[in-house]
Amino acid sequence: MAKHSHAWMTMPKTRWPLLLLVALFSLSTVTVLFLRTTSDSCNGDSDTQPQAQVQHLSSPDPEVRSSSEPSPLEFMKSKLVLMVSHELSLSGGPLLLMELAFLLRGVGSDVVWVTNQKPPQPDEIVYSLENKMLDRGVQVLPAKGEKAVETALKADLVILNTAVAGKWLDAVLKEKVSEVLPKVLWWIHEMRGHYFKVEYVKHLPFVAGAMIDSHITAEYWKNRTRERLGIKMPETFVVHLGNSKELMEVAEDGVAKRVLREHVRQSLGVRSDDLLFAIINSVSRGKGQDLFLRSFHAALLLIQEKKLQVPSLHAVVVGSDMNAQTKFEMELCKFVIEKKIQDRVHFVNKTLAVAPYLASIDVLVQNSQARGECFGRITIEAMAFRLPVLGTAAGGTTEIVVNRTTGLLHPAGKEGVTPLANNIVNLATHVERRLTMGKKGYERVKERFLEPHMAHRIALVLKEVLRKSSRN
Repeated sequence: MAKHSHAWMTMPKTRWPLLLLVALFSLSTVTVLFLRTTSDSCNGDSDTQPQAQVQHLSSPDPEVRSSSEPSPLEFMKSKLVLMVSHELSLSGGPLLLMELAFLLRGVGSDVVWVTNQKPPQPDEIVYSLENKMLDRGVQVLPAKGEKAVETALKADLVILNTAVAGKWLDAVLKEKVSEVLPKVLWWIHEMRGHYFKVEYVKHLPFVAGAMIDSHITAEYWKNRTRERLGIKMPETFVVHLGNSKELMEVAEDGVAKRVLREHVRQSLGVRSDDLLFAIINSVSRGKGQDLFLRSFHAALLLIQEKKLQVPSLHAVVVGSDMNAQTKFEMELCKFVIEKKIQDRVHFVNKTLAVAPYLASIDVLVQNSQARGECFGRITIEAMAFRLPVLGTAAGGTTEIVVNRTTGLLHPAGKEGVTPLANNIVNLATHVERRLTMGKKGYERVKERFLEPHMAHRIALVLKEVLRKSSRN
C-alpha cells in the first residue's frame, strides 16, 4: 500500500464497485457515498419526585409485516412533523432522526428539518446530507427565524433529537415555548453525565414524552434528572432500534458479501484466511479504541506464549479522522509503533459505508467505556452479518448481546483489558463457536431488530404523543 509522507496513512488499492455500493446502504450505513474511504496502518517511520412512567416497547416483539401490508406509521399521513437536530453529522443521533424522517415521508407525512448548530463554514457533510433529505421530500429550514417558529406552532408533532437540542426551544421559540411543549417528543440518545444541564433539559418535564433507545439508559435518565437536577422525566418510552431493509439485503446476499470481503481485504493488505477483529466507532477515548488495542496486543502475546495454531490476527479501527489527527489518535499510533504491531493494525477513516467492513471482518468489538452505548446500532448491524460481538457489559450492549450465545461480554475500564484479550483468543481458536455465535446473533436480529420492529414501536409512541397533544 502506498505510504503517506508521515507514514501515518495509507490509501486503499481499490475502489468499491459502484453498483454494489449503491445497493448497499441504509441511512445508518451510508447517506453520503465516500468511494475514497481511507485506510491506514501505523508505520515505524513516523429528589423525591413521583416516578416517571416508563413504557417498555421493545418486547414482546411484533411480527414482521409483509411488504403488502400497510406500514404501522400510516396514521401519520398528512401530519406535519418538525424535526430539530442539534447538529447534522455522521454521528448516530442525526442519522437516526433522518431515518425516521424518511420512514414518515414514506407514509405521506410532511416533514420539516432544522439543524440547531451548523459549522460556520460550508461543510461537505452537511451539504450532502441536506441534499439527501431534499431528494426524499424533507424540507430543510434555517433553525432560527419566523419560518421555524411558524412551523413549530403549526406542527402536529415536534421531535427534538438529543438532549442538546433543548437549547433550541428558548433560543428560537422564546415566549411561545409553552405552546409547543405539549406536542414535543424528545428523543434522547446520550449516556454521559455532562448532558445533564438545566440549560439543556429544563423543559423536559413538560413535553408530551421522551423516547430513549434502551432500558438501562431510560433508568439512568430517570434517576439522574431527579437526583442531580430535581426534575421529573415525562412519560418515557423505550424503543429498541432496528436494521434497515437495505442493510439486511446486503447482509443476506452471499455474493455481495463475498465481493466486498475480497475488495476490503485487498485494500487492507490482508489475506482471505486472516482473522479480522474490528472496532467501528468514531475514534475517541469513550469508545475504547485504546483499550481494545491493548487487549489485541495482549492476545497476540498469549497466542505466542501458548504456541497456539491460529490464522494471522488483525485489528481494524474504523472511525478515524485522518485530517484532524487528534492527540488520542496519535496516542493509538504511538502504542502500535512501540509494540511493533504496525502490520497487524489498520486504521480506516470515518465513513457511513460500514457495510463493506462488516462483510470483510470476522468479529466486531464494541468497546464503549463508562456507561457504554445508549444502544449501539453498529452492534445489531454486525449481528445481521452473522458476526459474533465482543462487547463491554455496559449500556445498551447488554440488551442486544446475549453473553456466551451471540457474543462475549467483558468489563468496561482497564479491568476489561485482560478479559477482552482472553475473549479474542477464545474466538480465534474456536472456529465453530465463532460461527455459531454469529448465526445466533443473526437469528436474534431477525426476531427483534429489524426496521418493521422499530417502526411498530415508534408508531405506538407517536400515537400516544399525538393523543396527549390533542388534549391540549
